[in-house]
Parts: sequence; structure tokens; C-alpha cells
Amino acid sequence: MKKISKETENRKFEHIKVCLNEDIGFKKKTTGFEEVELLHHALPELNFEHIDLKTKIFGREFDYPILINSLTGGHQESIKINRTLAQMAAEFNIPMELGSQRAALENEKLIETYRVAREISDKVFLIGNIGGAQLINTYGIAEIEKCIEMIDANAFAIHLNPLQEVLQKEGDLNYLGLLEKIKEIKKQLKIPLIIKETGNGLEQEDLQALKSIGIEYVDVGGAGGTSWAAIESFRSTKDSILANIAQSFKEWGIPTVVTTILAKSMGFKVISSGGIRSGIDIAKAIACGAELTGLAHPFLKHAYSENREALRAQLKMLTRELKTAMFLTKSSNITALKSAKKIFFGKIRQWLEFYQLYK
Repeated sequence: MKKISKETENRKFEHIKVCLNEDIGFKKKTTGFEEVELLHHALPELNFEHIDLKTKIFGREFDYPILINSLTGGHQESIKINRTLAQMAAEFNIPMELGSQRAALENEKLIETYRVAREISDKVFLIGNIGGAQLINTYGIAEIEKCIEMIDANAFAIHLNPLQEVLQKEGDLNYLGLLEKIKEIKKQLKIPLIIKETGNGLEQEDLQALKSIGIEYVDVGGAGGTSWAAIESFRSTKDSILANIAQSFKEWGIPTVVTTILAKSMGFKVISSGGIRSGIDIAKAIACGAELTGLAHPFLKHAYSENREALRAQLKMLTRELKTAMFLTKSSNITALKSAKKIFFGKIRQWLEFYQLYK
């Protein structure tokens, strides 16, 4: 396992470097938020100062509907990132998810790269994380419980990243039987379980399958933000075939708006993530059915440099933009925002018509 753990550790750092230094966003496909319009009200009949941004999910109340989504762990450079992000999560009373904990399962010396987030505060709501592909032949409930214990996790996420796996020379390519494995784990877990995509979205059939085994929480991880195919193309420079295939799949996936609405229409408690970049995006995601909105890459640069002041300003900007959008849509709280009037245009409307969700 030592060789595998070093390989995993190196991959973690390569991902950080690529995300910091390269252009890894979708180019043609978008999240779809630009094709969602919230209707403006000139008579909001609200006191701006009284607007309530609190939201409740996982049986816990948070001050804002923002999740610091999974970024990293498993390399020494991750320590400062996760420490800084956990400090922000504690200060703003918002949840935080760690990166895949696989590296720490392979090498106990890397536990601190994750545990550091819990050491910041015992009150921070932390979400553990492991890849679905690793559950087929390698890990089960025992390893997941180790991940939970590692950070005293309040919830746990299993991430689905088939595109990324197939683009990695070291990828796990067997997804056969994963649904049944998730079902077994769901029955044994004592904390909330989240199933999440990592940037290509959850399709209706996938959501139906997850619903059939009792999954309540999904992080849709839609297309339009960070492209993991683009990231892997930068990592595969020594393998021209994989690099070229990764380039071909850079625009693959279901837009964040579409997969968010799909999941909401099927009764899930939805975390909307994938290219959310502003408080207006957050407002639109909530109006489309999200309980929380996840952001990761926008926080990386300041977290890596441990610039808490810049991160604080970033979060204040996001929450102020969200509150302004709520004011202008007559939404006194997050529940009201979920019912805000909206119009869909262009490709997003076509997607919704295909799924018979456009009204």
C-alpha cells in the first residue's frame, strides 16, 4: 500500500498545482445560470436589514446557504488550505467538506492533512469524503467509519467521478455493483450520507436509482465550472492518448441548473454546485430548489496563501449579493427565495422541456 499511497499523495498535489496555475474551466458549456432570470420587484415591501439568510439542513442551522465544498487533503500542502478554510467555516457558521480521504487510509501519516480542520473547532460541521470507485473492491463500511472518526465527521459524502477516473492512468475503472454497495453503506451509517458528482452532473436515471435505495441528500456537481477533464489533460502530458481524450471531454456533462432542478423535482435535499461564482448564482440555485450551494475552486487561491482577510471579504461579498437578490425578489428568508418567480431561456429551457420540467 505504500507505493499506492505515495502515488495518491502526489496526485493530490498535482491537482492543487494545476488548479492554481492553469485555466481549467469549461469553455463552451455553461452552468445555465445566465439563462435563468429572477423577476425584479420595485416594491419589495421588505426591510433589507431584516432579511434572514439562515438555512437548515442535516438537522443543523447554518448562517448562510453556502458549503465550502471538497478541495483537498492527502498532501502536506493541504494542511494550510484545510486549516484556513475551516477557520472561515467556523467564523461564518457554514459547513465544510474535505477532499477524498483515500490518501489517509493508505498512509496514516497523512491523517493530519484532514484532521486539521476539526482541530480548528469542535463546532464546525465537517463532511467526510471517499470516492465511489474505491468502494467496489477496496473499501467498505469499516474504512468509511475510519474516515468519519478521523475528522469527527457530521456527515459523509461518496463522490462519483467516472469521467475523471477514466481519464487517469491510475484511475479505478470498475463501477459495476456500486449502487448496491452504496445501499449497504447507507443502511449502516449513523450520520447523513451525501452522494455527489464532481462536475458533470447527475442525470434523471441516476437520481431515480439513488432514490430507490433511500438516498436523501445529493450534491449534483453540475457542468459549467471546473472541468476535471481539463485538469486531467494537464496532468497527462506524458500520455498523449489520455491527454487528447481528456481534451475531447472537456465540455461533457449536464449543466448545473438542469441537474439541480432534476434532483429537486424528485424530492431530494439538494446541494447545488458546479460553477457557482456569485451571490446571484446562489440565489438562482436556491430558487431552482437547492438547500445549499457548494463552492470550492473560487476559495483555493486565498486558502493556499492563507489569506484569511481575502477569504473573509469574498464570503462577505457572496452573502451581500445573495441578500440583495433576496431583497429585489421579495424574499424575506431562504424559504421565500425558493418560491421566487423565475424565467428560463435558451438551452436551459430546451433541457427542461426534454425532461418535461418546464412550466
